[in-house]
Amino acid sequence: MRDFTQDHRWLSINTATVRKQQGAEVPLAHIIDQCAERGIRAISPWRDQVAAAGLDATARQLRAHGMELSGYCRGGFFPAADAAGLRAARDDNRRAIDEAKTLNAACLVLVVGALPGALDGTPHYTDLARARSEVVDGIAASLEYARQVGMPLAIEPLHPMQAADRACINTLEHALDICDALDPLATGATGDARQAALGVALDVYHVWWDPKLQQQIARAGKERLLAFHVCDWRLPTRDLLSDRGMMGDGVIELKKIRQWVEAAGFAGYSEVEIFSALDWWQRTGEETLDTCIERHRSVV
Repeated sequence: MRDFTQDHRWLSINTATVRKQQGAEVPLAHIIDQCAERGIRAISPWRDQVAAAGLDATARQLRAHGMELSGYCRGGFFPAADAAGLRAARDDNRRAIDEAKTLNAACLVLVVGALPGALDGTPHYTDLARARSEVVDGIAASLEYARQVGMPLAIEPLHPMQAADRACINTLEHALDICDALDPLATGATGDARQAALGVALDVYHVWWDPKLQQQIARAGKERLLAFHVCDWRLPTRDLLSDRGMMGDGVIELKKIRQWVEAAGFAGYSEVEIFSALDWWQRTGEETLDTCIERHRSVV
């Protein structure tokens, strides 16, 4: 494993972690400056934050700070009630791919979606198999364009608690089955597999519980492991969406999972992604970022 104890060279901040500070929404430009002041070399911003700040302005600011993107959040949400909705989702994902390319992101993270309308409390249908089929079709259509522009897509499997409303791909094994079907990795004369156009974003919050996790991480290998997200699972969890813990404040075996990920060949950023309405979003951004740095060194 890489030694993280001496510096935070391989720390990235998903901007959801500090998008709210002391209970108030904070502009993306301010978050980027806060990270740069602390020597944080990478972030993963959300599309709505980039839209508010301006795509070109964000790209300029990132270049000025010499800052990279460990990923871009997010594409996906492919299922829809009708053909027009399916087309709209694919068009939106094409725009997301273009934005990710403009920002030179390492990948576009896909939260694939589930039962359309479920987030609003009234799903248009309850056929989960249909939703999963529409997800595969949507990824296939997006992948064709993503290959043309050279932007890898990273499927993020979400915890089963979100299978109805946010993502109907819920295990790493399921995500990798889709990757293998849509983007087979044939080896060349040297025996080396090419870099995947389609891979996975591994978020420990969503997959830590999976008894097949070590096996599936090894299966993914360096070709498919496009992003690695860290946080912790609090006990008790007061809200399943927005009560993630800071690394070291929960029960996830972070070092063990990172060991598996690095043994499989991953050598990128550990991206901190914490949704915390009751705790970290009530603190200053400075405190949150400083704690991320300390915990990255001590427990990740």
